[in-house]
Amino acid sequence: MALGLAPVSDPGEVSPGYRRFVLGMLTMVYVVNFVDRQVLSVLLEPIRRDLGLSDTQLGLLSGLAFAAFYVTFGIPFARIADRYSRRNLIVVCMIAWSAMTALCGMAANLAQLLAARIGVAIGEAGCIAPAQSIISDYYSPAERPAARSVFSVGSPIGVFLGLLLGGWLAELYGWRMALVLIGLPGIL
Repeated sequence: MALGLAPVSDPGEVSPGYRRFVLGMLTMVYVVNFVDRQVLSVLLEPIRRDLGLSDTQLGLLSGLAFAAFYVTFGIPFARIADRYSRRNLIVVCMIAWSAMTALCGMAANLAQLLAARIGVAIGEAGCIAPAQSIISDYYSPAERPAARSVFSVGSPIGVFLGLLLGGWLAELYGWRMALVLIGLPGIL
């Protein structure tokens, strides 16, 4: 049985080990989701200095541009997840948001950085709905709260790693290379 290709009619028909594997993979995807989302916040000051941005422009990059597109694209991605392979949707979206994170590091101006950041938001919008749907297929109603709690742990782990790795990589290699290096694992 391939991860997320077809709904499981009875979660009991899937081995506990495979269910844990699926949940672990989804949680790792969620960690990467939050690493790529949060890394920008620790890099705002070097980005400001390098590109000469104002507080308003930084707020646009880190807040409104991301949130507006993330929320807007979440609904169409949920509909796509209802009709097509949820696993493939997650894979395509993860590659997209990770590539856009790396492209943020190559931005020469506000417009390019804004476009790449919007790409991160759109890609990340395709993660949650299909992941929650897969969890619902692999875990019975009684087991879902625990499974969803494990999945949700990806968020604080991702925030922690995004801030830690972003700051560390920026100190070693600069903000641009930090974004490129943060984006690469999700593409792989």
